[in-house]
Amino acid sequence: MEAGNTTTVVTSPSPSPPSPTADSMVISANSTWWLNTTSTTVSSSSLSSTATATVVVLSHEDTRHYWEFVLVIALKSSVMGFIIIAALFGNLLVIVSVMRHRKLRVITNYFVVSLALADMLVALFAMCFNASVELTGGVWHFGYFMCDVWNSMDVYFSSASILHLCCISVDRYYAIVQPLDYPLIMTHNRLAIMLAVVWCAPALVSFLPIFLGWYTTVEHLEYRSKHPDTCQFTVNKPYAVVSSSVSFWVPGVIMICMYYRIYMEADRQERMLYR
Repeated sequence: MEAGNTTTVVTSPSPSPPSPTADSMVISANSTWWLNTTSTTVSSSSLSSTATATVVVLSHEDTRHYWEFVLVIALKSSVMGFIIIAALFGNLLVIVSVMRHRKLRVITNYFVVSLALADMLVALFAMCFNASVELTGGVWHFGYFMCDVWNSMDVYFSSASILHLCCISVDRYYAIVQPLDYPLIMTHNRLAIMLAVVWCAPALVSFLPIFLGWYTTVEHLEYRSKHPDTCQFTVNKPYAVVSSSVSFWVPGVIMICMYYRIYMEADRQERMLYR
C-alpha cells in the first residue's frame, strides 16, 4: 500500500438484513505504508450475530519506526533548508556590500559579485530541487521536462561558479606579478568580455547537449520515458570528457598555474625585502 492511501474495511454480509450501524468501518492508515501491520477479526456487539469486522492493529515497534521516520525527515529538511537559506543570504550580503560602498567597486570585486550571483542561483535552482528529491526518497514529482531543466541549471551554474574562480586567479596574477601593467591589462572592456564568456560558455555543456539528448545513452533516454518519476543524470563518455574539461580540468590547471606564479612572486619579493 502506498503512502497517503486509506484502508477501507467492510463488514461481511449477514444472512439477515444488517442493522443501519453495521454498514461499514473505515480505518485511516495515512503515512504507515512502510509499517508491518497485522490484522485481526473481532466481533462487534452492535452488529448482528454473524457480522464481523477486520481491524488493522499497529504494534509498538511499528509506532516507534514511524516516529523515527518522521524525525529523520524533519532533521533532513531542517539541515537542507538552513544550508539553502545561508547560501542565499550570505551571497546576497556580498552583493549588497559592493553595491553600497563605492570604494569596493574595483575590477576584482566585480568578479566576486558575479560569483556570488552564480552561487545564489545554484542554491535557488539546483539545491532546492535536490532537497525535494532527498526528502521524497528519490521520487521526482516535476515531470520529464523539468528534470532536464534541473540538470541543465545544475551543470550551468556550477560551471559558471568555477569559471569565475578561474577569472579571479587571472586577475590576481596580473595585479601581483605585473602591478604596473595591471590598469592597462584589466580594463572595463576586458572585464565585460571575460564575464560574458564566463556566463555564456557553460551553456554549451549544459542546456544545449542536455535538451538535445547528446549527454546520455539511448538506453537511458528510453528508461526515462518509461519512468517519469525518476530523474537521474547519466552521461556518456564523450560528454563526460568535454564537460569535465570545460567545467573542472581546464579552469583547475589555470588556477594552479596562476597561484603558483603568485606564490613565486610573493616569495621573491619577500627575499628582496630581507637582503
